[in-house]
Parts: sequence; C-alpha cells; structure tokens
Amino acid sequence: MIRITLVLALLLMASAISLVTVRFQTRELFVASERLKSQAHELDTEWRRLQLERAELARNARIDSLARTELHLVPVTPDRTIYLQEPAAGRTPAGGRP
Repeated sequence: MIRITLVLALLLMASAISLVTVRFQTRELFVASERLKSQAHELDTEWRRLQLERAELARNARIDSLARTELHLVPVTPDRTIYLQEPAAGRTPAGGRP
C-alpha cells in the first residue's frame, strides 16, 4: 500500500511539474506570437508607406519636372529629330554585318 501511494505521489508531482512547464511554454509562445503580430503590423504599415512613396516618385509630372530641371532635357520637335536611313539592299554597313 505504501508503495502504491509513493508511486502515485511521484506521478502526481511529475504531472504538476509538467503542467507548470507547459503553462510556462504557452505563455512564452503567446508573448512571441504577440510580438510577431506587432512586427507584422509594423511591416505592413511600412509596406503601405513605401507603396505611396513609389507612386509619388513615379508620377509623370514629377519625372517630367526632374528631366527638365536636373537633366536639362527639352521636348522633342521635328527640327531637332535626326532621321537615319536604312542602307541600300546590296550594301552592308561598316561592321560587315547585314
């Protein structure tokens, strides 16, 4: 009888220790999960901000303005256009390729 009581007491202690361990691990996993959810929210917010920034940088008016001011480009006009003619049919260009 004492042996059975002792075995049951040891099993009860092992069960209690495993219960405490499982609860501790559950709390750690919950904290990690909440931390990851917060990080995912921050990354989503950053992604949206970057999408807005990309849309702003890709606007045609902004590109046109930068081309005119920083690169000093001017609009194409017929008098500034250079037309290239295709070589005649039996002649090859200077590089030797047709």
